[in-house]
Amino acid sequence: MKIGLYIHIPFCFSKCHYCDFLSFPKPALHTAYTEALILEIKNYAKVLSPFYTVKSIFMGGGTPTMLPPLLLDRICKTVVDSFQLEHEAEWTIEANPGTISRDIVKVIKAYPINRISLGLQSTHNRLLEAIGRRHTFEDWEKSIEILRQETSCAINTDLMFAIPSQTTLEFEQTLQQVGKYQLDHLSVYGLILEEGTRFWELYEQGRLEVVDELTDREMYHYAKGYLKTIGYKQYELSNWAREGKVCKHNILYWQSEAYIGVGLGAHSFLNHTRYHNEIDIHHYVKMNGALNLLKQEQEHITQKMAMEEFMFLGLRMTQGISLKRFKE
Repeated sequence: MKIGLYIHIPFCFSKCHYCDFLSFPKPALHTAYTEALILEIKNYAKVLSPFYTVKSIFMGGGTPTMLPPLLLDRICKTVVDSFQLEHEAEWTIEANPGTISRDIVKVIKAYPINRISLGLQSTHNRLLEAIGRRHTFEDWEKSIEILRQETSCAINTDLMFAIPSQTTLEFEQTLQQVGKYQLDHLSVYGLILEEGTRFWELYEQGRLEVVDELTDREMYHYAKGYLKTIGYKQYELSNWAREGKVCKHNILYWQSEAYIGVGLGAHSFLNHTRYHNEIDIHHYVKMNGALNLLKQEQEHITQKMAMEEFMFLGLRMTQGISLKRFKE
């Protein structure tokens, strides 16, 4: 059987104002976390490798490429040594502009990593600063140049609309500028205010200039129309790809297929059971990859729940619901 593998790297240089992901700037824990993560990967491999092959890998965060190259290399080596990867497995690694160094590129090229997801959000530096990003549009351009010169990886970039104070014109300009690079894949998300973030705090204080719903929808519909004209096909609510360049790992989630998540707080769905890992990084490190200790909030998915999830996840896809797969 085939499964997906998600690897969580929770480190970043600083917390973006909209981010509610399990991530933080704690460089002192890089090595200890890597050691614990490697043990968890090896323990999963002992249990799963006789029965499963890996069809897709997604290394997310945080920012995996901010890890020291030696540590990133050790994680990747553990994966290829521990699991049997399908011949055409998709292996994505997330990155932020400014973290694509020559040494990081060497690690990418040493393994069957064939897809890079590069965060951007906007081409306007004033908006990047306003949302707490630590890079400029020019940093993104340099990262794209390095990746295209040094690798043959497919490239995705993330864009955001309905950013506080963003105008429709600024969003249109972002799409047009990024469109010139003819990337393989684009993820275009509307900003959602999440509790616990800096933006939520400002919103509660009445200090955030939010984009109204009508403008939010105008931005989204512009993206749908414009990206189609420049050769992208929308295959999911927030995702567009050129022919043959859809993200297989994301589709795995939306089609309710099996996956395991390793690392802090990572979620898994296996054998009709959903669960997540320990979310306290100090506890995670102390558990030394012990699977029985790491698993939290295990939930058995009944047939009724599975039917409901198949429907609402499947309806994210533009192809709709397959009645044949639903019955299966």
